[in-house]
Amino acid sequence: MATSSKLNSKIPEGILENKWTKYRSTVHLVNPANKRSLEIIVVGSGLAGSSAAASLAEMGYKVKVFCYQDSPRRAHSIAAQGGINAAKNYQNDGDSVYRLFYDTIKGGDYRAREANVHRLAEVSSGIIDQCVAQGVPFAREYGGTLSNRSFGGTQVQRTFYAAGQTGQQLLLGAYSALQRQVGMGAVQLLARHEMMDVVTVDGKARGIIARDLVTGKLERHFGHAVLLCTGGYGNVFYLSTNAMGCNVTAAWKAHKKGAFFGNPCYTQIHPTCIPVSGDHQSKLTLMSESLRNDGRIWVPKKKDDTRKAVDIPEEERDYYLERRYPAFGNLVPRDVASRAAKERCDAGYGVGASKMAVYLDFAANTERYGKIEATKLNLHNPSKDEIMRLGKEVVKEKYGNLFDMYKQITNENPYEMPMRIYPAVHYTMGGLWVDYNLMTTVPGLYALGEANFSDHGANRLGASALMQGLADGYFVIPYTIGDYLSEEIRTKAIPTNNEAFVKAEAEVQARIDKLFAIKGTKSVDNFHKRLGKIMWEKCGMSRDAEGLKWAIAEIQKLKAEFWSDVRIPGTNNEFNPELEKAGRVADFIELGELMCVDALSRNESCGGHFREEYQTPEGEALRDDDNFAFVSAWEYKGDSNFELHKEELKFENIKLAQRNYA
Repeated sequence: MATSSKLNSKIPEGILENKWTKYRSTVHLVNPANKRSLEIIVVGSGLAGSSAAASLAEMGYKVKVFCYQDSPRRAHSIAAQGGINAAKNYQNDGDSVYRLFYDTIKGGDYRAREANVHRLAEVSSGIIDQCVAQGVPFAREYGGTLSNRSFGGTQVQRTFYAAGQTGQQLLLGAYSALQRQVGMGAVQLLARHEMMDVVTVDGKARGIIARDLVTGKLERHFGHAVLLCTGGYGNVFYLSTNAMGCNVTAAWKAHKKGAFFGNPCYTQIHPTCIPVSGDHQSKLTLMSESLRNDGRIWVPKKKDDTRKAVDIPEEERDYYLERRYPAFGNLVPRDVASRAAKERCDAGYGVGASKMAVYLDFAANTERYGKIEATKLNLHNPSKDEIMRLGKEVVKEKYGNLFDMYKQITNENPYEMPMRIYPAVHYTMGGLWVDYNLMTTVPGLYALGEANFSDHGANRLGASALMQGLADGYFVIPYTIGDYLSEEIRTKAIPTNNEAFVKAEAEVQARIDKLFAIKGTKSVDNFHKRLGKIMWEKCGMSRDAEGLKWAIAEIQKLKAEFWSDVRIPGTNNEFNPELEKAGRVADFIELGELMCVDALSRNESCGGHFREEYQTPEGEALRDDDNFAFVSAWEYKGDSNFELHKEELKFENIKLAQRNYA
């Protein structure tokens, strides 16, 4: 299989372990005086955006940051709970850069670039050092050393954490670095601004059109380079663990301006989320994967068992992950755990009123912790109640905010009754195609963090999203962007009355006017919910050819109905959340079609992409490495018209094998 002539991954020559080191030593540089005349636009202020903006401004570039929230602190990175991976080997349990690299490639079902993943593993340790220096309050052992816990798909403890709010603490660290640059005048921060389009001049990204969400005014902004750090597109499913504002609009506008979209059908279903409770819901809530460290997942052995969980004796419980995957147990990768939960529920063993949930039970480890604490306190023959009381204190210290959140939402006490969980959409491994430098197929346009496709293959391991976002922002883009900007030092700032800016703004305004002119009868949410139902049922945890063909046809009908019958109240020249949603949902509809097209074209199962026609006798994903060991990079060719380009994946350091977690 040959890589498309339109794709150049720009992976450095040489052995894997030396690629990044050699790259940093030989990459073109921009001298400090020239940096002061180069302008960079950063769209998005989460971990990738804030860290990139702070780092680039510290280097001397002029930086503008755009976010649609009222503060960068509200970026969705704040919602990450469980932790961040790094190959520090503090536990002396055999971890290494290579093992983190191997676990990530294997966890992604061998559908990621070796060079990008190894670089991620290499810089992971530096991320922890950077964050500790910023004052991020990682959990520590009694002796003061940083604590680690396990996450899915690994047999070592490499996840650093700050209780159940790791994303919040990391974002506050990056935000502090960003605000320092804002205070020094090196960064101009524009909150409550949404990117509406990319502006290209002579084939290069030269700026954006942004909308002031408070006044409705369209603005033109120039940059020698544009960085999209806008997160993933999980809200295409309507119900997901993402914040309701998360969207694909920036990435989709870039796609329609020439940036190829990589592996759009690779979406992650997280196994531990609070189940759907009714049609009234607008989002779902994640229960951190860290809970699988101490929680055991089970269902009753008897179908349609109506007894309370605490009334079902141990011998009548099926700890199905421990049974099917004894080597990894409850810490198998997310795609494996999610499909196993779905299989049990579909077979009639689900629990709760909907029967679409399984139990996550902490009783056994609460008791284990209690016995350890009793021994520390020199308590002889403590009662069962005393042991459980002591154990609950340990569990509360580790996961207290998660347990409190669960109780607030469900009105059930997880210290006394097992949690009910079910898989839900959480993350997207697909995104804009980028080369080794994180540049898209549009020169000068970069994609960082979850907005790109590069590091996780067909399934992301837990605690690796924060790692990638900060790696891209703090340690990768500061080097790679210089390779491009070193050729731009003679390019003067392009006035925003340039024809390309005028045309782009006119096209954005025309689209807004078109939306208001429809004056239909159905709300934006009506279309979003219907799109989400199509996507979840036909392109969610499992897919098949017949269902995907049906979904493509239905989405095309939905799109036509949207543009003829959507109703948007209010006006353009004011704060108008319905207009914001309308633009985002219109893009989600087009993306949903491409996701189904991509899933239909990939006649194999791998990671989060599970085609029912391609599975092992045991119900596991069955890859086809001979025909599908490639990245799907889709080029926009017009309405409902996408052309596939393939980037061959070469595995020179890891042997391709069927994943085995048993």
